[in-house]
Amino acid sequence: MLFLVRMDVNIPRDLPVNEANEIKAREKAYSQDLQRDGRWQSIWRVVGEYANYSIFNVSSNDELHQLLQGLPLFPFMKIDVTPLATHPSAIA
Repeated sequence: MLFLVRMDVNIPRDLPVNEANEIKAREKAYSQDLQRDGRWQSIWRVVGEYANYSIFNVSSNDELHQLLQGLPLFPFMKIDVTPLATHPSAIA
């Protein structure tokens, strides 16, 4: 199942810099592991924002929910999920 996911990150300004940097490092490692195993198919930065659009390919809604909850930055995110289906005009 394919999902388009928008993640907007809002790290509190009063979070110590070293703690924020540690969370970001764990986030990067976690996301890259999911990219390597194919479940996080692509990630695109939104220009001028601390946000991204990503494509996930997972077996269920529950699996996606579990992966998103596992993000170290999850407590600081607003997440919008859009399920995707094949378009009848697609040539691929």
